[in-house]
Amino acid sequence: MRTYLVTGGAGFIGSNYIHYMFNKYNNDIRIINVDVLTYAGNLENLKDIENRDNYTFIKADITDKDAIEKIFAENDIDRVVHFAAESHVDRSIKNPEVFVNTNVLGTAVMLNCAKAAWELEDGTFKPDKKFLHVSTDEVYGSLPDDPNAYFYETSPIDPHSPYSASKASSDMLVKAYMDTYKFPANITNCSNNYGPYQFPEKLIPLIINNALQGKKLPVYGDGKNVRDWLYVMDHAKAIDMVQEKGKLFERYNVGGHNEKQNIEIIEIILDTLCEMLPDEDPRKAHINKELITYVTDRKGHDRRYAIAPDKIKADLGWEPETMFKEGIKLTIKWFFENEEWMKNVTSGDYQKYYAEMYK
Repeated sequence: MRTYLVTGGAGFIGSNYIHYMFNKYNNDIRIINVDVLTYAGNLENLKDIENRDNYTFIKADITDKDAIEKIFAENDIDRVVHFAAESHVDRSIKNPEVFVNTNVLGTAVMLNCAKAAWELEDGTFKPDKKFLHVSTDEVYGSLPDDPNAYFYETSPIDPHSPYSASKASSDMLVKAYMDTYKFPANITNCSNNYGPYQFPEKLIPLIINNALQGKKLPVYGDGKNVRDWLYVMDHAKAIDMVQEKGKLFERYNVGGHNEKQNIEIIEIILDTLCEMLPDEDPRKAHINKELITYVTDRKGHDRRYAIAPDKIKADLGWEPETMFKEGIKLTIKWFFENEEWMKNVTSGDYQKYYAEMYK
């Protein structure tokens, strides 16, 4: 039975990936989920699988070398899928050192512990071991408003926020281990994910949650910043395919082929909410475009991201399967069915953060 060590598995993308893997492989794999459970890590995301015999949760910080070494010493780890990261640009602008600590030092600890566990006396590595570092398209910087301009794996690294700089640094660490030690690894860079279990500081769940409550919908600047959107389960499938069939030492871009301005996304959400809510639901009456409120633009706000997944399609046969029109309905349906989850994650400290960030 192959054993996967998943870091940050209680977070948004990590928990969806774990669900995807158990749905696909059932009892043929074992997953160890390591998460320190910051505000964005939520064990409720995995409540339906917590009692599986082939699933283990360990609360640990990826910067804690002793804790990570112990996990490798007590388990024969075949795959590391490294999601764990501080990931919100706004928070990185407020507290950049937190992002450097988790995203850079934490990645270094994970690499060193995996290397020590897998390396043989001759400097080669045990067969069928692999480390997958999950990263972001934001490391590439910003694109011009040219529909023919895309990020490719060969695009220069040009981060603009403390968050993207910390992720670029972690990417370079993984690359250095591949180049220096021939460490068995891959890097994936994905576009903006959306779907179930996403913490509502990110655009799509934030807009869904606020609109349902009749609250203002904050939009940075003129709202015309462009992002490429990827349904999270499509991303989970891509990660699995890279783990299984990806060429060692390669970087793969994972994009959704769905570029939209932020203001377009908000308008689509409002229209879809009105379409999906029954007429007798009192929330439907206050969902309208008058809720849209423009706020001061984010510092260093990249204008456009667009990622080309040509390589992963050519090499592995992966391409996005969920079109945005379908994916946003699936996402809204999930939030309708999990209102208690939303209430729990938006209580307490999040409310203070929200008030400060979008005042």
